[in-house]
Amino acid sequence: MHMTSTVAPPLPVTRSGTFFGEPRALGYLAFTEAWERFSYYGMTAMLVLYMSESLFLPGHVEHIAGFATWRAGLESIFGPMSTLALASQMYGIYTALVYFTPVLGGYIADRWLSRRSAVTIGALSMSAGHIAMAFDASFLLALALLIVGCGLLKGNISTQVGTLYAPDDGPGRTRGFSIFSIGINVGAVAGPLVCGLLAQLFGWHAGFGMAGVLMLLGLATYLMGYRELTDSIVAAHPADVPQAPLDRAQWRIIISLFAVMALTIFQSIAYYQNSNIALIWTESGVDLDLLGFHVPVVWFNSIDSLISIIAVPFLLALWRRQARGSGEPGEVAKIGIGAWIACAANLLLVIGCATTERVPVLVPVAYDVLLGVAFLYYWPTLLALVSRAAPPRVRSILMGTVFLSLFIANFMVGWLGSLYERFSPLEFWAMHAAIAATGGVLALVFGRRLERALATAGNPAPVA
Repeated sequence: MHMTSTVAPPLPVTRSGTFFGEPRALGYLAFTEAWERFSYYGMTAMLVLYMSESLFLPGHVEHIAGFATWRAGLESIFGPMSTLALASQMYGIYTALVYFTPVLGGYIADRWLSRRSAVTIGALSMSAGHIAMAFDASFLLALALLIVGCGLLKGNISTQVGTLYAPDDGPGRTRGFSIFSIGINVGAVAGPLVCGLLAQLFGWHAGFGMAGVLMLLGLATYLMGYRELTDSIVAAHPADVPQAPLDRAQWRIIISLFAVMALTIFQSIAYYQNSNIALIWTESGVDLDLLGFHVPVVWFNSIDSLISIIAVPFLLALWRRQARGSGEPGEVAKIGIGAWIACAANLLLVIGCATTERVPVLVPVAYDVLLGVAFLYYWPTLLALVSRAAPPRVRSILMGTVFLSLFIANFMVGWLGSLYERFSPLEFWAMHAAIAATGGVLALVFGRRLERALATAGNPAPVA
């Protein structure tokens, strides 16, 4: 990070208490992320259904400012698209860009803004975007505001979690990111439930409007904890303070981190399809009646996140037990396990499609349960690994680059979803099981080599 020479390095914050045994600032960050994810997942759970069943139909699509030009541009690249294919492609582009812009957000925070300022500006932009979603005409503007806001907020708030721990406190950092992921998943559980219910009772725009209110609550939470956060120094322009170039060992670590990020793309594709075509398939191919109750489709997006909350203490206990016994799996090994679990989740849908035309509701429930466990194995682990191993000078940029893996994955999710009507459901989910298995195989092949390369950075990682 480039700083003016007159500013002293940040000192550890004086804490008046702890948050579940961790730094108190972690609580503010976790709750901020919970509100932000509440709003984000509440909106995205409705997005593909809203576009395919309402917004892109005659009587609505004509009202979207600039959409005719935008659609013509997309179809010049991807060819003519049905309403569902267009909705899936839009979903993929939007979610991909949401995860691309944190790279730029980390660069801006490292070079010109403090991370606190970047998160604050990002929260304001996202609030405006959610509110703009409440109107047909401002749909494209809303997506743009959400993309910019997410870019400033996501990578920088994750980096702030890492800065709460000493460089050699690998176990503490992993605990911190696991607790932080609870905030993510609390919001991800509640968002689809609340926003989906409001959309069902009062219309789509009521659900989107609520997402805007929730994002404002996230901003208020962050500002309440502003003084607890240590990273308040504004970075100078790169030219102000020349820095020594990265050495060969640091470049080796950076390349290894890029390789681990690439491994996760495969299971991310298999995972994030549950918010896109899985909802479309569930609505048309699943018997949604359970004990006399018709399960709302949007609610399925809460299941994997709920499981990710419930499973945290059990997984932490399992890993501690493994550490005392034969050895806790290394970070890359955990990521590989997550890929195999995501593969199994998609194979459940394959079995369901192969055995009956109307799949029982418990099949997609089990699918989302397994995805929730897969998430915990790979995503908090990846964040903790980058936070531990990345050279300090480029840590914010690399934390933003983590989300670049989700940019690629979500773009592929949208593109694959646009081809859904060309496959049978069985073939579609079998393809996603194979994609997840590819990530698992690559982790097996390259895991030990990557673990050794990264063990020298910060606190040594356990070797699988």
